[in-house]
Amino acid sequence: MIDKHARNVTAAKWDAENTKQIKLKLNLRTDADILEHLDKQESRQGYIKALIRADIEKNSKPEK
Repeated sequence: MIDKHARNVTAAKWDAENTKQIKLKLNLRTDADILEHLDKQESRQGYIKALIRADIEKNSKPEK
């Protein structure tokens, strides 16, 4: 049986090798509309990923 510390070390190692964090700093006054909209989303991360993927798809199609 793996103890709690070993599990945490394993999880931290996996996280370090397989993920990357990106910080987004928003101004409470000038970005209030964005913050309000993000707060309405079920998943901020999922929403932002979906927007980026839609933009990738839109921009990867050849122009006619």
